[in-house]
Amino acid sequence: MTNRLKDKIAIVVGAGSSGPGWGNGKATSVLFAREGAKLFCVDINQAAAQETVDIIRSEGGEAEAFCADVTSQDQIRAMVAACRDRYGRIDVLDNNVGIATIGDVVDLPEEEWDRVFAINLKSAFLTMKHVIPVMVETGGGSIVNISSIASIRHTGLPYVTYYTTKAALNQLTKATALDYATRGIRVNAVLPGLMKTPMVEVGAAFAENYSSGDVEEMWRVRDAQCPMGHMGDAWDVANAALFLASDEAKYVTGIELLVDGGITLKYS
Repeated sequence: MTNRLKDKIAIVVGAGSSGPGWGNGKATSVLFAREGAKLFCVDINQAAAQETVDIIRSEGGEAEAFCADVTSQDQIRAMVAACRDRYGRIDVLDNNVGIATIGDVVDLPEEEWDRVFAINLKSAFLTMKHVIPVMVETGGGSIVNISSIASIRHTGLPYVTYYTTKAALNQLTKATALDYATRGIRVNAVLPGLMKTPMVEVGAAFAENYSSGDVEEMWRVRDAQCPMGHMGDAWDVANAALFLASDEAKYVTGIELLVDGGITLKYS
C-alpha cells in the first residue's frame, strides 16, 4: 500500500461483479481500499456489493455495502445521504454502471433503448447531480466515469445503444468538468478497450456474436484483435481510475483516458 487515496471517502457505483471473477467495479473498489480509501460499495445486487466489501475487510480495509438502483433519483438521494451519514464527506465518485444490449436502430425495441439510456447515462447524471453538492461543501473531489472505446469507434458489434450512451457519457463528463473546475471538482472518463471481464463473458450475447457461443473462442478472437496480443482486465481499468482519483491527477480534468492496448490506433 502506498496510500495514494489515504483518508479519502470513495463511492464506487457498480462495485459488484456480474459473474465470478473480477469486474471493473469490484477491482476498483478493492484497489482504492488498498490505497487507503474508505469505500462505499454500491450495486443493485446486494450480495455482489457485500462480496466486494468482504474482500476489502478481509484485507484490513474499511467498506460498507449499499443496494441501489442508480436509475432512481430517490435511491441515489438515499445512497448519498447514507454515505454522508457514515463518513461525513465524499471525495471520490467512480461511476462504473453499464450494460450492452445487441441491436441496431431497426431491430431494437424502444423500451430497450430507454432502459439502456437509463442505466448507462441517466445513472451518471443522477449520481453526479447529488454527489457534487457534497463535494463542493468539503472543497472538491474527483469523479471518474467509466466509458468505453465504443464511444469513439465502431467495434464490430451491433449495439447502437452502447455506442450512443457511451459517447454521450464522454460529453457529459467534459461538460461537467468545465462547469465545476472552479469548485475544485475534477471529472474524467476512462475508455476501456477489449477487456476480459465477467460482463463480457455473461452479457449481451457477446459470445454468440463473436464465436457462435463458444466463450473460449471468443477470448481467442478478442486477444487476436489487440495490438499487444491480449485483452486487458479489470485491474487495468482500476489502475487508470486510481490515477484519476488520486492527487497525482490534481491538474487533470475533462480527459478521455484510453485503456485499450492500442486497439483504437487501428480501428477505422
